[in-house]
Amino acid sequence: MTSKVAIIILNWNGWEDTIECLESVYQIKYPNYDIIVVDNGSKDKSIEKIKEYAAGNILIESNFFKYNSNNKPIHLIEHSPEELKFSDRIRKDLDSLPLEKKLIIIKNNENYGFAEGNNIAIKYSLHFLDPDYVLLLNNDVVVDSGFLDELILNAESDQSIGVLGPTIYDYKPPNQIQSAGSRVLWNKGEAINLTYEHGNIPKIPQEVDSVIGCALLAKSKLFDEIGYLNRNYFAYFEETEWCVRARNANYKIMYIPKGKVWHKGGATSNKITGFALYHYTRNRFWFMKQHASHKQYAIFISYFLGFKFFSFVGWALLNRNKPLLISFLKGVRDGLLVNG
Repeated sequence: MTSKVAIIILNWNGWEDTIECLESVYQIKYPNYDIIVVDNGSKDKSIEKIKEYAAGNILIESNFFKYNSNNKPIHLIEHSPEELKFSDRIRKDLDSLPLEKKLIIIKNNENYGFAEGNNIAIKYSLHFLDPDYVLLLNNDVVVDSGFLDELILNAESDQSIGVLGPTIYDYKPPNQIQSAGSRVLWNKGEAINLTYEHGNIPKIPQEVDSVIGCALLAKSKLFDEIGYLNRNYFAYFEETEWCVRARNANYKIMYIPKGKVWHKGGATSNKITGFALYHYTRNRFWFMKQHASHKQYAIFISYFLGFKFFSFVGWALLNRNKPLLISFLKGVRDGLLVNG
């Protein structure tokens, strides 16, 4: 019997990306999965649009697949935060759904960020769906039909593997690699995406420090062993921090070259000026405080405050970009003075 996967897609005011992502997922070859869309308090009628898509009333145009009307309608159940407290009602709703062509929607009342939004769905899936694996997908991702088969095949080849990620290509241009796993630069407090030229992709899986959260597969047991994503991070660095915890628990983090997805990138964070800069700046301080050695943290502080700080401030002043300067300075302040 094939292992069961809970696929979690987080949406915040991005229904157009979400339904393209959903359509690509519903066309994968892997046979045993449930899909949960977590809506983080959207104000753009995302829930209504996703329901229209599920009913077969919105046709998806994409360069990566042909729309399939035969997998509609998709049967829905919706849960509000209040309804999540009633286990018996949820189980009854789940039992009423068919085994295939179903979609679970969790409707949060507010934006809990990437970390806690996903945590809510992870806890739901572990409690009610009993998956062997949890797959986190950004809503601005389109997946290859065979990507999940590749991830599961490798995950089950070695009990010490805990987290896996596919090759992340840019949505445009689609042959450019965005990430082939990540490496932590401890002296700089950065997690850099590894990349290859398209023709030089490794033929076999590679062990890495982390994989990016836009397409992250984890064995379910890890959440019991090392906990959930750090909700205080809200967005950025949370998957790196979680992968470091997994490595510290002696699990391997693997990049799987044959798995393929395409990621638009910035579809959510670009909606708010300075959002990404503030959270990335703040969270790198928190990450280093939590996981770096004393020597690594000292080198990082010297590097950041001696070079990075003044170079960015100089750039912002030269370009008269006050909003980004404020976001950066707030990130530095909260990173130094607050613990995550």
